Amino acid sequence: MTSTSFPLRRKLAVLPFVLLPLGAAAACGGENSKTSCSVNSCTVTFDRGVDASASILGVKAELVKVQGEMVTLKIGGQTVTVPVGDGQQAEGFDVSVQSVTKDQVVVKISNSG
Repeated sequence: MTSTSFPLRRKLAVLPFVLLPLGAAAACGGENSKTSCSVNSCTVTFDRGVDASASILGVKAELVKVQGEMVTLKIGGQTVTVPVGDGQQAEGFDVSVQSVTKDQVVVKISNSG
């Protein structure tokens, strides 16, 4: 009985280490923002009218300003202006603005590779 439980314990002990990279890659969070991340992309809902940022996919994303249908973001060290419903590239990421309301800006950021 001991010999059959040992391989099972070994497999269970290895499992957290196998899942660790997935959790680390999808880790996200921020200030005055909500994030929803998968392994390759994050959807960030920024609050408007306050300093709003999120740490996603290993970079900091900040909402700089919204002027009409144009949203200016800072991704890592690069500033990019993206029209609502369109996309741009910044710091090796595809950045698309999904929607803008008077209270929030929803942006999807994904690995471009």
